[in-house]
Amino acid sequence: MAITEIILPKWGLTMEEGVLVEWDVKEGDPVKAGQVIAHVETDKVVNDLESPVNGVIKSLKVAAGTEGIAVGTVLCEIEED
Repeated sequence: MAITEIILPKWGLTMEEGVLVEWDVKEGDPVKAGQVIAHVETDKVVNDLESPVNGVIKSLKVAAGTEGIAVGTVLCEIEED
């Protein structure tokens, strides 16, 4: 099965980092494409991070509450169905 790495996206032109506020999932949870899996705070707003694929959360790479996460950092891995 394929593994999809979920990275911190760049939601704005000046965005360089964010804060992982909380996970809505834990390792082993099934997810569907479009499902909100986490909340990330940027300098202006808290954004919902959605799964792009159907699958199971294989690993969470960044703990909730972590500050200064660079754009492009792998936040979690999803094993696709």
